Amino acid sequence: MDFRHQSASLDALAAVACDALLVVVAGDKVDASLDAALKKLADDAVAHGDFELKRGKTVYLHRPAGVKAARVVFAACGAPTAKSIKAALSAGVAAVKGGGAKHLAVALVGADANAATAEALVAAVGDATYVYRHTKPSAPAAGALAKVTLLADKAAAKAVAQGLARGQAIAAGVTLARELANRPGNHCTPTYLGEQTKKLGKEFGLKVEVMDRKQIEKLGMGSFLAVAQGSAEPPRFIVAQYQGAAKTQAPVVLVGKGITFDTGGISIKPAAEMDEMKFDMGGAASVLGTLRAVAELKPKINLVVIVPTTENMPGGRAVKPGDVVTSMSGQTIEILNTDAEGRLILCDALTYAERFKPACVIDVATLTGACA
Repeated sequence: MDFRHQSASLDALAAVACDALLVVVAGDKVDASLDAALKKLADDAVAHGDFELKRGKTVYLHRPAGVKAARVVFAACGAPTAKSIKAALSAGVAAVKGGGAKHLAVALVGADANAATAEALVAAVGDATYVYRHTKPSAPAAGALAKVTLLADKAAAKAVAQGLARGQAIAAGVTLARELANRPGNHCTPTYLGEQTKKLGKEFGLKVEVMDRKQIEKLGMGSFLAVAQGSAEPPRFIVAQYQGAAKTQAPVVLVGKGITFDTGGISIKPAAEMDEMKFDMGGAASVLGTLRAVAELKPKINLVVIVPTTENMPGGRAVKPGDVVTSMSGQTIEILNTDAEGRLILCDALTYAERFKPACVIDVATLTGACA
Protein backbone atom coordinates (compact mmCIF):
# COMPACT_ATOMS: atom_id res chain seq x y z
CA MET A 1 0.00 0.00 0.00
CA ASP A 2 1.30 3.44 -0.95
CA PHE A 3 0.68 6.03 1.77
CA ARG A 4 1.40 9.70 1.23
CA HIS A 5 0.51 13.25 2.29
CA GLN A 6 -1.03 15.91 0.06
CA SER A 7 -1.57 19.55 0.94
CA ALA A 8 -5.22 20.46 0.54
CA SER A 9 -7.65 22.99 1.92
CA LEU A 10 -10.91 21.81 3.49
CA ASP A 11 -12.87 24.29 1.39
CA ALA A 12 -11.57 22.73 -1.85
CA LEU A 13 -11.99 18.99 -1.16
CA ALA A 14 -14.61 18.57 -3.87
CA ALA A 15 -11.91 19.22 -6.48
CA VAL A 16 -9.48 16.57 -5.17
CA ALA A 17 -8.73 13.92 -7.82
CA CYS A 18 -9.18 10.42 -6.33
CA ASP A 19 -11.37 7.35 -6.71
CA ALA A 20 -12.85 7.67 -3.24
CA LEU A 21 -12.92 10.50 -0.70
CA LEU A 22 -13.29 9.71 3.00
CA VAL A 23 -14.28 12.67 5.16
CA VAL A 24 -14.02 12.10 8.91
CA VAL A 25 -16.35 14.48 10.75
CA ALA A 26 -15.66 15.34 14.40
CA GLY A 27 -18.11 17.02 16.74
CA ASP A 28 -21.89 17.17 16.81
CA LYS A 29 -22.26 19.19 13.60
CA VAL A 30 -20.54 19.48 10.23
CA ASP A 31 -17.91 22.21 10.46
CA ALA A 32 -18.58 25.30 8.33
CA SER A 33 -15.00 25.16 6.97
CA LEU A 34 -15.84 22.09 4.87
CA ASP A 35 -16.17 22.48 1.10
CA ALA A 36 -19.66 23.82 0.34
CA ALA A 37 -20.65 20.95 -1.97
CA LEU A 38 -19.56 18.32 0.55
CA LYS A 39 -21.14 20.15 3.51
CA LYS A 40 -24.44 20.23 1.66
CA LEU A 41 -24.24 16.48 1.04
CA ALA A 42 -23.38 15.73 4.67
CA ASP A 43 -26.08 18.02 6.07
CA ASP A 44 -28.65 16.46 3.72
CA ALA A 45 -27.69 12.93 4.83
CA VAL A 46 -28.05 13.97 8.48
CA ALA A 47 -31.37 15.70 7.84
CA HIS A 48 -32.83 12.60 6.17
CA GLY A 49 -31.62 10.19 8.86
CA ASP A 50 -29.03 8.46 6.68
CA PHE A 51 -26.07 9.70 8.71
CA GLU A 52 -25.62 10.29 12.43
CA LEU A 53 -22.82 12.32 13.94
CA LYS A 54 -21.96 9.54 16.38
CA ARG A 55 -18.73 7.57 16.59
CA GLY A 56 -18.44 4.89 13.92
CA LYS A 57 -21.48 5.95 11.87
CA THR A 58 -20.97 6.26 8.10
CA VAL A 59 -22.81 7.06 4.90
CA TYR A 60 -21.66 6.13 1.39
CA LEU A 61 -22.52 8.30 -1.63
CA HIS A 62 -21.85 7.12 -5.18
CA ARG A 63 -21.02 9.71 -7.84
CA PRO A 64 -22.45 12.67 -5.90
CA ALA A 65 -23.05 15.87 -7.86
CA GLY A 66 -20.43 18.58 -7.60
CA VAL A 67 -17.62 16.31 -6.37
CA LYS A 68 -14.73 15.04 -8.49
CA ALA A 69 -14.35 11.80 -6.52
CA ALA A 70 -16.63 9.03 -7.76
CA ARG A 71 -17.26 7.81 -4.21
CA VAL A 72 -17.66 9.82 -1.02
CA VAL A 73 -17.86 8.40 2.48
CA PHE A 74 -18.65 10.48 5.54
CA ALA A 75 -17.58 8.89 8.83
CA ALA A 76 -18.39 10.40 12.21
CA CYS A 77 -15.99 10.16 15.14
CA GLY A 78 -17.79 12.16 17.82
CA ALA A 79 -15.13 13.59 20.13
CA PRO A 80 -11.84 14.10 18.24
CA THR A 81 -9.80 11.65 20.33
CA ALA A 82 -7.20 9.37 18.74
CA LYS A 83 -9.33 6.31 19.55
CA SER A 84 -12.49 7.84 18.08
CA ILE A 85 -10.71 9.02 14.95
CA LYS A 86 -9.26 5.54 14.38
CA ALA A 87 -12.74 4.00 14.80
CA ALA A 88 -14.13 6.43 12.21
CA LEU A 89 -11.25 5.76 9.83
CA SER A 90 -11.76 1.99 10.19
CA ALA A 91 -15.47 2.29 9.44
CA GLY A 92 -14.84 4.58 6.49
CA VAL A 93 -12.15 2.40 4.92
CA ALA A 94 -14.38 -0.65 5.34
CA ALA A 95 -17.04 1.09 3.25
CA VAL A 96 -14.78 1.34 0.19
CA LYS A 97 -12.22 -1.47 0.54
CA GLY A 98 -14.22 -4.04 -1.43
CA GLY A 99 -15.08 -1.81 -4.37
CA GLY A 100 -13.17 -0.59 -7.38
CA ALA A 101 -11.47 2.38 -5.75
CA LYS A 102 -7.69 2.30 -6.25
CA HIS A 103 -6.89 5.67 -4.67
CA LEU A 104 -8.47 6.77 -1.39
CA ALA A 105 -8.06 10.33 -0.15
CA VAL A 106 -8.81 11.08 3.50
CA ALA A 107 -9.61 14.40 5.17
CA LEU A 108 -10.45 15.32 8.76
CA VAL A 109 -13.03 18.00 9.55
CA GLY A 110 -13.17 19.41 13.06
CA ALA A 111 -9.95 17.58 14.03
CA ASP A 112 -6.28 18.09 13.30
CA ALA A 113 -4.25 15.93 10.95
CA ASN A 114 -1.06 15.14 12.83
CA ALA A 115 1.36 12.28 13.49
CA ALA A 116 -1.15 10.40 15.64
CA THR A 117 -3.98 10.61 13.11
CA ALA A 118 -1.63 9.63 10.28
CA GLU A 119 -0.52 6.57 12.24
CA ALA A 120 -4.17 5.74 13.01
CA LEU A 121 -5.01 5.93 9.30
CA VAL A 122 -2.35 3.37 8.39
CA ALA A 123 -3.52 1.08 11.19
CA ALA A 124 -7.14 1.39 10.07
CA VAL A 125 -6.27 0.54 6.48
CA GLY A 126 -4.20 -2.43 7.63
CA ASP A 127 -7.00 -3.72 9.84
CA ALA A 128 -9.65 -3.27 7.15
CA THR A 129 -7.74 -4.83 4.26
CA TYR A 130 -5.93 -7.76 5.91
CA VAL A 131 -7.12 -11.20 4.77
CA TYR A 132 -5.37 -14.49 5.56
CA ARG A 133 -4.71 -16.33 2.29
CA HIS A 134 -1.72 -18.63 2.81
CA THR A 135 -3.62 -21.93 2.98
CA LYS A 136 -6.81 -20.67 1.27
CA PRO A 137 -6.37 -20.72 -2.52
CA SER A 138 -10.06 -19.83 -2.91
CA ALA A 139 -9.81 -16.79 -0.64
CA PRO A 140 -11.28 -13.55 -2.02
CA ALA A 141 -8.98 -11.64 -4.33
CA ALA A 142 -7.18 -8.66 -2.87
CA GLY A 143 -9.11 -5.40 -3.18
CA ALA A 144 -8.23 -2.74 -5.71
CA LEU A 145 -7.13 -0.20 -3.09
CA ALA A 146 -3.43 0.55 -3.61
CA LYS A 147 -2.90 4.19 -2.64
CA VAL A 148 -4.04 6.21 0.38
CA THR A 149 -3.48 9.97 0.66
CA LEU A 150 -4.00 11.99 3.83
CA LEU A 151 -5.11 15.49 2.94
CA ALA A 152 -3.82 18.12 5.36
CA ASP A 153 -2.34 21.60 5.64
CA LYS A 154 1.23 22.07 4.43
CA ALA A 155 2.20 23.04 7.99
CA ALA A 156 1.38 19.51 9.15
CA ALA A 157 3.39 17.81 6.40
CA LYS A 158 6.39 16.82 8.55
CA ALA A 159 4.32 15.43 11.40
CA VAL A 160 2.04 13.56 8.99
CA ALA A 161 5.01 12.04 7.16
CA GLN A 162 6.46 10.84 10.47
CA GLY A 163 3.10 9.36 11.49
CA LEU A 164 2.68 7.56 8.17
CA ALA A 165 6.18 6.06 8.42
CA ARG A 166 5.62 4.94 12.01
CA GLY A 167 2.21 3.55 11.12
CA GLN A 168 3.58 1.54 8.20
CA ALA A 169 6.31 -0.02 10.33
CA ILE A 170 3.86 -0.96 13.06
CA ALA A 171 1.31 -2.24 10.54
CA ALA A 172 3.98 -4.45 8.95
CA GLY A 173 4.76 -5.87 12.39
CA VAL A 174 1.08 -6.47 13.09
CA THR A 175 0.67 -8.21 9.73
CA LEU A 176 3.64 -10.48 10.46
CA ALA A 177 2.15 -11.40 13.83
CA ARG A 178 -1.21 -12.14 12.21
CA GLU A 179 0.34 -14.24 9.47
CA LEU A 180 2.34 -16.33 11.96
CA ALA A 181 -0.61 -16.87 14.28
CA ASN A 182 -3.10 -17.68 11.52
CA ARG A 183 -1.01 -20.43 9.97
CA PRO A 184 -2.04 -23.94 11.07
CA GLY A 185 0.20 -25.99 13.32
CA ASN A 186 1.54 -28.16 10.51
CA HIS A 187 2.75 -25.02 8.70
CA CYS A 188 3.87 -22.78 11.55
CA THR A 189 6.23 -25.15 13.36
CA PRO A 190 9.13 -24.23 15.69
CA THR A 191 11.43 -24.67 12.69
CA TYR A 192 9.31 -22.25 10.66
CA LEU A 193 9.41 -19.61 13.42
CA GLY A 194 13.19 -19.94 13.46
CA GLU A 195 13.37 -19.52 9.69
CA GLN A 196 11.16 -16.42 9.77
CA THR A 197 13.34 -14.86 12.47
CA LYS A 198 16.46 -15.53 10.40
CA LYS A 199 14.71 -13.90 7.45
CA LEU A 200 14.06 -10.80 9.58
CA GLY A 201 17.70 -10.82 10.65
CA LYS A 202 18.90 -10.89 7.06
CA GLU A 203 16.49 -8.15 5.97
CA PHE A 204 17.26 -5.73 8.80
CA GLY A 205 20.78 -6.66 9.85
CA LEU A 206 19.83 -8.20 13.19
CA LYS A 207 21.87 -10.66 15.21
CA VAL A 208 19.85 -13.90 15.25
CA GLU A 209 20.59 -17.25 16.86
CA VAL A 210 18.27 -20.24 16.48
CA MET A 211 19.30 -23.05 18.83
CA ASP A 212 18.41 -26.71 18.28
CA ARG A 213 17.77 -29.45 20.84
CA LYS A 214 21.44 -30.21 21.49
CA GLN A 215 22.22 -26.56 22.16
CA ILE A 216 19.17 -26.26 24.42
CA GLU A 217 20.29 -29.36 26.33
CA LYS A 218 23.76 -27.85 26.75
CA LEU A 219 22.17 -24.78 28.36
CA GLY A 220 20.43 -27.04 30.90
CA MET A 221 16.88 -26.04 29.99
CA GLY A 222 15.27 -29.14 31.48
CA SER A 223 11.93 -27.44 32.00
CA PHE A 224 11.60 -26.32 28.37
CA LEU A 225 12.80 -29.69 27.07
CA ALA A 226 10.29 -31.55 29.24
CA VAL A 227 7.47 -29.93 27.26
CA ALA A 228 9.22 -30.60 23.94
CA GLN A 229 9.99 -34.29 24.51
CA GLY A 230 6.53 -35.55 23.50
CA SER A 231 6.63 -34.00 20.02
CA ALA A 232 8.19 -35.24 16.80
CA GLU A 233 8.72 -31.59 15.83
CA PRO A 234 12.16 -30.42 17.02
CA PRO A 235 12.13 -27.48 19.48
CA ARG A 236 13.87 -24.21 18.81
CA PHE A 237 15.17 -21.53 21.15
CA ILE A 238 15.26 -18.23 19.25
CA VAL A 239 17.26 -15.17 20.28
CA ALA A 240 17.23 -12.01 18.14
CA GLN A 241 18.97 -8.75 18.96
CA TYR A 242 18.45 -5.22 17.65
CA GLN A 243 21.07 -2.66 18.63
CA GLY A 244 20.07 0.97 18.18
CA ALA A 245 21.91 2.40 21.18
CA ALA A 246 25.32 2.11 22.77
CA LYS A 247 26.36 -1.39 23.83
CA THR A 248 26.51 -0.15 27.42
CA GLN A 249 22.80 0.65 27.44
CA ALA A 250 20.74 -2.11 29.08
CA PRO A 251 18.31 -3.70 26.62
CA VAL A 252 14.60 -4.25 26.79
CA VAL A 253 13.96 -7.99 26.62
CA LEU A 254 10.74 -9.41 25.14
CA VAL A 255 9.98 -13.08 25.79
CA GLY A 256 7.22 -14.70 23.72
CA LYS A 257 5.60 -18.05 24.41
CA GLY A 258 5.91 -20.17 21.24
CA ILE A 259 3.77 -23.29 21.68
CA THR A 260 2.93 -23.87 18.01
CA PHE A 261 0.24 -26.38 18.98
CA ASP A 262 -1.02 -27.21 22.45
CA THR A 263 -2.90 -30.47 22.96
CA GLY A 264 -2.33 -30.19 26.70
CA GLY A 265 0.01 -33.17 26.55
CA ILE A 266 -0.92 -36.16 28.75
CA SER A 267 -3.35 -33.84 30.58
CA ILE A 268 -5.10 -33.57 27.23
CA LYS A 269 -7.59 -30.82 26.43
CA PRO A 270 -11.21 -31.47 25.36
CA ALA A 271 -11.48 -32.04 21.61
CA ALA A 272 -13.97 -29.22 21.07
CA GLU A 273 -12.25 -26.15 19.63
CA MET A 274 -8.78 -27.66 20.10
CA ASP A 275 -7.99 -26.39 16.59
CA GLU A 276 -7.66 -22.94 18.14
CA MET A 277 -4.60 -24.14 20.03
CA LYS A 278 -2.54 -23.21 16.95
CA PHE A 279 -2.78 -19.73 18.49
CA ASP A 280 -0.78 -20.77 21.56
CA MET A 281 2.24 -19.18 19.89
CA GLY A 282 0.52 -15.79 19.92
CA GLY A 283 3.14 -14.49 22.34
CA ALA A 284 5.92 -15.47 19.95
CA ALA A 285 4.04 -13.89 17.04
CA SER A 286 3.61 -10.67 19.04
CA VAL A 287 7.25 -10.25 19.99
CA LEU A 288 8.46 -11.11 16.48
CA GLY A 289 6.01 -8.57 15.04
CA THR A 290 7.33 -6.02 17.53
CA LEU A 291 10.90 -6.85 16.49
CA ARG A 292 10.00 -6.26 12.84
CA ALA A 293 8.44 -2.87 13.62
CA VAL A 294 11.38 -1.78 15.77
CA ALA A 295 13.91 -2.90 13.16
CA GLU A 296 12.22 -0.71 10.54
CA LEU A 297 11.72 2.32 12.81
CA LYS A 298 15.31 2.17 14.14
CA PRO A 299 14.72 3.77 17.56
CA LYS A 300 17.70 4.48 19.82
CA ILE A 301 17.21 1.47 22.08
CA ASN A 302 18.60 -2.02 22.42
CA LEU A 303 16.11 -4.85 22.13
CA VAL A 304 16.42 -8.59 22.69
CA VAL A 305 13.63 -10.94 21.61
CA ILE A 306 13.55 -14.47 23.04
CA VAL A 307 11.20 -17.19 21.81
CA PRO A 308 11.15 -20.71 23.30
CA THR A 309 9.11 -22.69 20.80
CA THR A 310 7.82 -26.26 20.68
CA GLU A 311 4.65 -28.31 20.43
CA ASN A 312 2.98 -29.76 23.53
CA MET A 313 1.98 -33.28 22.49
CA PRO A 314 1.05 -36.59 24.15
CA GLY A 315 3.14 -39.63 23.24
CA GLY A 316 5.35 -42.38 24.53
CA ARG A 317 8.10 -39.93 25.46
CA ALA A 318 5.84 -37.16 26.74
CA VAL A 319 6.30 -35.75 30.23
CA LYS A 320 3.81 -37.22 32.71
CA PRO A 321 1.86 -35.74 35.63
CA GLY A 322 4.04 -36.22 38.69
CA ASP A 323 7.35 -36.06 36.82
CA VAL A 324 10.04 -33.85 38.33
CA VAL A 325 12.36 -31.85 36.07
CA THR A 326 15.21 -29.41 36.67
CA SER A 327 15.03 -25.93 35.18
CA MET A 328 17.93 -23.86 33.88
CA SER A 329 17.98 -22.00 37.20
CA GLY A 330 18.63 -25.29 39.02
CA GLN A 331 15.22 -25.43 40.65
CA THR A 332 13.25 -28.66 40.50
CA ILE A 333 9.65 -28.61 39.33
CA GLU A 334 6.98 -31.21 39.96
CA ILE A 335 4.64 -31.20 36.96
CA LEU A 336 1.14 -32.00 38.17
CA ASN A 337 -0.62 -30.92 34.98
CA THR A 338 1.14 -31.09 31.62
CA ASP A 339 -1.22 -28.45 30.25
CA ALA A 340 0.62 -25.90 32.40
CA GLU A 341 3.37 -25.94 29.78
CA GLY A 342 3.58 -22.18 29.30
CA ARG A 343 5.24 -21.50 32.63
CA LEU A 344 7.60 -24.44 32.02
CA ILE A 345 9.03 -23.01 28.81
CA LEU A 346 8.94 -19.40 29.98
CA CYS A 347 10.85 -19.97 33.21
CA ASP A 348 13.90 -21.22 31.31
CA ALA A 349 13.60 -18.36 28.83
CA LEU A 350 13.40 -15.83 31.68
CA THR A 351 16.46 -17.35 33.32
CA TYR A 352 18.32 -17.09 30.00
CA ALA A 353 17.25 -13.43 29.73
CA GLU A 354 19.24 -12.58 32.88
CA ARG A 355 22.52 -12.80 30.95
CA PHE A 356 21.62 -9.63 29.04
CA LYS A 357 21.32 -7.61 32.30
CA PRO A 358 18.08 -6.10 30.96
CA ALA A 359 16.54 -2.77 31.85
CA CYS A 360 13.22 -4.60 31.90
CA VAL A 361 11.73 -7.91 30.78
CA ILE A 362 8.25 -8.26 29.28
CA ASP A 363 6.84 -11.72 28.65
CA VAL A 364 3.92 -12.16 26.29
CA ALA A 365 1.89 -15.36 26.39
CA THR A 366 -1.46 -17.06 25.94
CA LEU A 367 -1.60 -18.60 29.40
CA THR A 368 -4.22 -20.48 31.36
CA GLY A 369 -7.90 -19.66 30.91
CA ALA A 370 -8.09 -19.35 34.69
CA CYS A 371 -6.52 -15.89 34.24
CA ALA A 372 -9.91 -14.74 32.98
